[in-house]
Amino acid sequence: MTDSLTLIIITQAVVALLLIVGVIYFVRRNKKRRIKKILENLDIEKNKLESSPIIPELAKVESYLNNPKLKVMYNEWSERLQNIKDTQIPNLTNMILETEYSLSQKDYKSTLYKLAKVEMEMYKVRTNSEFLFGEIKEITSSEERSREIITSFKVKFRNLHSKFNDTKSEFGPMTDIVRKQFEVISKRFEDFETIMDNNEFTEVNDIIQVISDLLKHIEIVIDEVPSIVLLAYNVLPKRISEIEEIYNRMVKSGYPLDYLNVEYNIDEANKKIGDIIVRTKNLDLDESLFELKVLLDYFDSLFGDFENEKIARATYTDSNATFKHKLTKINSVVDDIFSQLDDIKSIYNLSDEDIEVLKQINQELRELNANYKLLLDHTMNNNAFAYSKLLKELEGLGVILAKIEDRLDNSLDAIGSMRDDEVRARQQLEEIKNILKEAKLKMRDYNLPHIPQSYYVELKEAMSAIREIVRELEKKPITISVLNTRVDTARDLVLKLYRKTEELLKIATFAEVALVYGNRYRSSYEGLSNKLNLSEQLFLKGEYQKSLELTITLLNKIETGIYEKLVYMYNLNS
Repeated sequence: MTDSLTLIIITQAVVALLLIVGVIYFVRRNKKRRIKKILENLDIEKNKLESSPIIPELAKVESYLNNPKLKVMYNEWSERLQNIKDTQIPNLTNMILETEYSLSQKDYKSTLYKLAKVEMEMYKVRTNSEFLFGEIKEITSSEERSREIITSFKVKFRNLHSKFNDTKSEFGPMTDIVRKQFEVISKRFEDFETIMDNNEFTEVNDIIQVISDLLKHIEIVIDEVPSIVLLAYNVLPKRISEIEEIYNRMVKSGYPLDYLNVEYNIDEANKKIGDIIVRTKNLDLDESLFELKVLLDYFDSLFGDFENEKIARATYTDSNATFKHKLTKINSVVDDIFSQLDDIKSIYNLSDEDIEVLKQINQELRELNANYKLLLDHTMNNNAFAYSKLLKELEGLGVILAKIEDRLDNSLDAIGSMRDDEVRARQQLEEIKNILKEAKLKMRDYNLPHIPQSYYVELKEAMSAIREIVRELEKKPITISVLNTRVDTARDLVLKLYRKTEELLKIATFAEVALVYGNRYRSSYEGLSNKLNLSEQLFLKGEYQKSLELTITLLNKIETGIYEKLVYMYNLNS
């Protein structure tokens, strides 16, 4: 029993040992086969290196050896090729053989080490061969490649030259300068041919780059010089002349335009234009066209500034007349009150608080008169203050006057005198009539193509309300409560009509300005002209708001923010 068990164990051990030996054998055999396959591939790659196309490619260079530089390069390439053939490839062959020998001796550790060295050396030799071939190929293919590039350059040159000849009249005094630049480029093409004839392939890339740069530059010249000439010699000088003429005329007419620095900016603009002309003659166009367009935009904006100043002056004149009238009336009322103040106190038993309010009003009115006189002095001897600024000052005084008028009205109400109520009613009647008259004059001055029927209805109501005041004043005795009601009603109706007049004129003016502004785009955008015609029809029908909204919607698609731009350009908020 024991012997049988021992025999089984020994048998199993032998079988296991045989299996291990078999596995090791197969592993080593597969490893040897894999290494041998790698060596075979390396040997094939080495044979490819021996048959590299470097030699025939180098032979092509021999026909160019009349060039000294190329001859030096040829000799250096030959030496490198000889080193690859006679040293590097034979050394690679020996390394492969040594690796194969180690493999045959089953010295796998040494084999793997030598195999790695073979692969590194193979990479080195292959890189050297490819790099050498690339250098030689660069020269041998240089002529064909360079001529293809130059051919495309010549096509571009002819197109640019043809464009120049077709538009030569647009270049003005720069014509000869541009023509000479074409001659320079033509000479570079000749230099290229000379280089190719002399087989100076090492210089060809430089001349190609020079021609490329010159063509890029002359293309910019052809595109920009006509515009520069047009702006610098024609458009801007005329625009400056127009600005000077308008400026001088407005200054003689008493407009304070020093704040615009027009004379200084014209001098600077002329200097800049002169500098651009000098640079353009040297074909230095850097930012020239942009700078000229900036100058043109500036001078165009001056027209708007001049127009704004004219509008501000007209508005100031009208507002000043209105303010002066109101101030004179308030002064008269206050003087009349203070001349009778003692009688009023004794008759109407006014409180000390009411008297103090009247004194404060009188003091504020005196200060207002002094400030108004100072404003008039500035207006009479005005050299520095723009009318737009004077107008704002006047508007500020108007606010103060309105507050004084409100406080005075409250004080007069406290007096409670029928006579004063009657006087005030008559004064307000005159004011209301003047406001109505001013509204009618404004409407007449603007000469709108169509006035809405609703406006005539409100005008009729306002005039009827004024007649009601007159009838109440003619009654004996006068019913003050009814009279005050008539005055309030008439004033509200007239002021409403006045505001409606201003709003209607403002919208109509804005609509007209937008239409005029939009005319510049009629021919540039398809369909725009028909839509602007529709807007004009709305304008002529008196539908000014619809006309404005339609025009602004159309223009906003072309110029985003056109509404704010027009408001700013034409001071349409005032």
